[in-house]
Amino acid sequence: MLTYFGLHALQHRGQEGAGIACADDRDIVCRKGCGLLTEVFHSGNLEDLQGHSCIGHVRYATAGGSELENVQPLVARSFLGSVAVVHNGQIVNAPELRRELEERGSIFRGTSDSEIILHLIQGGSGSLLEKITAACRCLEGAFSFLILTEKNLYAIRDKYGIRPLSIGRTSSGNWCVSSETCAFSVINASFVRDVEPGEIVKFTQSGAESHFYTEDCDHRLCSMEYIYFSRPDSTLEGRSVHAVRKESGRMLARQENAHEFADIVVGVPDSSLSAAMGYSEESGLPQEMGLIKNKYTGRTFIQPTQKLRDLGVQMKLSANQPVVKGKRIVLIDDSIVRGTTSRRIISLLRTAGAKEIHVRIAAPEMKYPCFYGVDTSTRRELASANYPTEELCRKLGADSLRFLTEEQLRTACGGAHFCQACFSGNYVTPLYSYKKALEKA
Repeated sequence: MLTYFGLHALQHRGQEGAGIACADDRDIVCRKGCGLLTEVFHSGNLEDLQGHSCIGHVRYATAGGSELENVQPLVARSFLGSVAVVHNGQIVNAPELRRELEERGSIFRGTSDSEIILHLIQGGSGSLLEKITAACRCLEGAFSFLILTEKNLYAIRDKYGIRPLSIGRTSSGNWCVSSETCAFSVINASFVRDVEPGEIVKFTQSGAESHFYTEDCDHRLCSMEYIYFSRPDSTLEGRSVHAVRKESGRMLARQENAHEFADIVVGVPDSSLSAAMGYSEESGLPQEMGLIKNKYTGRTFIQPTQKLRDLGVQMKLSANQPVVKGKRIVLIDDSIVRGTTSRRIISLLRTAGAKEIHVRIAAPEMKYPCFYGVDTSTRRELASANYPTEELCRKLGADSLRFLTEEQLRTACGGAHFCQACFSGNYVTPLYSYKKALEKA
C-alpha cells in the first residue's frame, strides 16, 4: 500500500499507465494496466500484492507506445530468478542496443527502451551487481531506474543525473526511493539524500550499500524538472522547486515596470502559480485567480497526442470572468512548447473580456527537441524554433511576449549546471541515431 500511496503523489509524471511489482523472497508478483492509478488499482487487486519490497511506476511514453506491453514494471523470469525494473528517462542509444541484442538472440515483447535494461542484465555475467554495472556502462542518455529481485532492491541513476532520484526512510526504518521527494511525505517518510549521478545503491535486509558504475560523473539535472515536471513541494538536489519557480517569476518582473501596462497577474494552474507569486511580489501587482482548473483532469503537456492535448485544455481550464473582464493581464506560464495550449488559454481570457494579455514565460525559448525523456522529438513541433518572438506573440493572440533567459534560469536554480539542451541545443550526451532526426528538423 505504501507504494500505491507514493505513486498517487507522482501521478502528475505520467497518466498513460500504472503498475506495481512486489517481491516476497520466492517470487515477484506484478499488476499493471493502462490509465490512471485509480483506474488500474482497487482494493481487490491490491490485496494480493504482498511482499517485503515493492516498486511502482506511472507511465509517460517518450519511447515506445502506450500498449500494455510497455507499461511498467517490466518483469523477466529465468532459472536464476525474477527481476523487475521501472525506468524514468530515455536511452538515446536504444535503437543501436536493441539491434545488437536481437542479433544475439534476444526477443522483445514491447517497443519501450526500458526493456533493453532487462535484456542487458539477463545477458551479463557475474553477480547481479556486476551485471547491472556492465549494463549501465552500455547505456547513454537519461535514466533513473529501480531493479527489484526476490530479495533485494537496486536504485540507479545515470552518470549525468539528468533525471532525479531520491532516497527516503520511513519512521519504522524502511527504505524508499522516489523520483520526487513529494512522495515521501505521503507515506510519512523522511528525505535522506539524492542518489548521486553514476551511483548504484543496493538495499538489502541489512542496510544500504553504495557503488558507482563509473567515475566520469557530473550533475546535469534536467532544467524542465524545475520548470514543469516536478511538484512545487518537491526538493531536487537541495533546491525547492517552489523557490526556484518563484525566483524565476521575480526575475521576469525585474525586467520591466509592470504597472505601466497591467492591472493584475494571473498564473496558469498549477505549475506556473509559484512563478506568478514571485512576479506579483516583485512587481507589486495583485495576483488574481483569473483561471480556474478542473481538479479532475490531468496534465495536458504529457498527453500522447495533440488532439488529446487540445481537448484537455478545454476540459481543464475556465476563465474567471468577474476577475479578468476589462483588466490588463500579465499571464504567467511555465513554458511554451508547441504553443497550442497558450493560444487556447489566451482565447479563453479574451472571450471572458480581458482588455490586454501580456504573456511572460518563466523559462527560456524552447528551440530544440529533448531526447532525454520529454516528448518533443522534432524542431517542427516547437513554436520558438519556428517563429521569432514577435511573430509568435501575434500567432498566440497576445499583446506582448517575453521569456526568461538561460542565464536567468541558471541564477534562479542557484547557479548550478543543468541540462538546458532544449533551449541551447548543447546536448549532454552523444545522440546516436537521434542526431539524424535533429539534422533533418
